[in-house]
Amino acid sequence: MQGASIAIDDLACRRGDRLLFRGLSLRLRAGEALRVVGRNGIGKSSLLRIVAGLAPPFAGKVNAEGAIGLVDERPALDPARTLGEALAFWRQIDGAGERNGDLGRLGLEALLDVPVRYLSTGQKKRAALARLLGQEAGIWLLDEPLNGLDTHAAALAEALTAEHCAAGGIALIASHQPFALPGMATLALSDYTT
Repeated sequence: MQGASIAIDDLACRRGDRLLFRGLSLRLRAGEALRVVGRNGIGKSSLLRIVAGLAPPFAGKVNAEGAIGLVDERPALDPARTLGEALAFWRQIDGAGERNGDLGRLGLEALLDVPVRYLSTGQKKRAALARLLGQEAGIWLLDEPLNGLDTHAAALAEALTAEHCAAGGIALIASHQPFALPGMATLALSDYTT
């Protein structure tokens, strides 16, 4: 995670004929976290997808140093596979080792034989967090990370993110819900709308 950084310069995002935001510039360095807030449809998820390299910016530039892990509403787990098989698939792709401690901490050990399609929304979200931990990415992009989580699981997601940042990682979080993370800054995307 050493050397992780995000530099965004004069970024603009357009969806269809609509310019969602423009003139966004920011820097995030190792150990920092930023929560992006704003109304539905303002471009929070689009911003994360641009930073992840999954969508092109309309204007401006993004430079991210370090591996990127994204957790959004799509857990990227094959619904036909068991949870154990789905996570093993990603461990092989990501080149990550077995992290059974994370599975226990996330309450997933007893679910490894359950097909992903039968998992609840919260269980899928915790499985996505397990995969994120296995990636060992320096940059975490978290889109509504607390949706579908009960109070205990939400607190755990916040604790995992705090540990990630304390270890030199970066967290860029798009969330309508409060997210408890010491020292986290907040960016109102409405400040960059037209």
